[in-house]
Amino acid sequence: MEKYIERIKQVYPSLSVLDCQINEIGQNNDVIIVNGSIVFRFPKYQMGIDNLKKETEILEAINSNVSIPIPYPIYQSFENWEVGKAFVGYELIQGSPLWKASFGRIKNEEVLNRLASQLVRFLIEIHSISKKTLPLEETNPREQMVNLYLRIQNKLFPFMREESQRQISSSFETFLYSKTCLNLNTTLIHGDFGATNILWNPDTYNISGIIDFGGSGIGDPAYDFAGILSSYGEEFFNMCLNLYPNGTEIAERVKFYRSTFALQEALHGVENDDVEAFENGIKAFR
Repeated sequence: MEKYIERIKQVYPSLSVLDCQINEIGQNNDVIIVNGSIVFRFPKYQMGIDNLKKETEILEAINSNVSIPIPYPIYQSFENWEVGKAFVGYELIQGSPLWKASFGRIKNEEVLNRLASQLVRFLIEIHSISKKTLPLEETNPREQMVNLYLRIQNKLFPFMREESQRQISSSFETFLYSKTCLNLNTTLIHGDFGATNILWNPDTYNISGIIDFGGSGIGDPAYDFAGILSSYGEEFFNMCLNLYPNGTEIAERVKFYRSTFALQEALHGVENDDVEAFENGIKAFR
């Protein structure tokens, strides 16, 4: 942590650092909180610097278009693209992650409807932002899934039982050759819209912030609903889907994307020598 504080002071000598603490050891970034009010994120991998720069540009572009607070990168350093040197900093957004356990204790239907409405409104807002206003290249979600499938076959299949291999192959091939997959309309997506990145106020039962746009880019809007399904279950997912324009049309794609999450975690582990991520992701397929 000391090296990060030194780097912040080097770039922003006028910033008085009175105290700091590690907030979390993330999969892609080390996160520290300075003075209890400023969040700094330092990428752990070289590729993460590229992603953080892209994320910063997205946040700057969409800040005025959303109804829920999101990080705004007040502090940033990309002069030196080295791990431990590049960073961004923004004011801490108040709230706690809406963990599955906390969500499960909410029994009031009115509260659940309000939370669903707030989340879906946010997704509609970002999915509606003109792609022309964003510093992003067009992508092809089908090609991305083809690439993911090939990486899974090459890097994960050797660790899996044959039954898992067959199930994964069937799932991917059904998705890749479906009519909807061949004719997708892409939008800006959050890319990791789950419990870790959805903040709420447990006293008022309102969503208070959306964080970590590291996975944001041009993609299939259905992907964002996969995070909701994974975090909060099918009943709440259906509630959200009913509030989204033509929501029923994306349901099957959402469920496919949800089925890839553990595989993506295992791949991250293999590709970045993260043993814990690999074991967590692969355990259901051994």
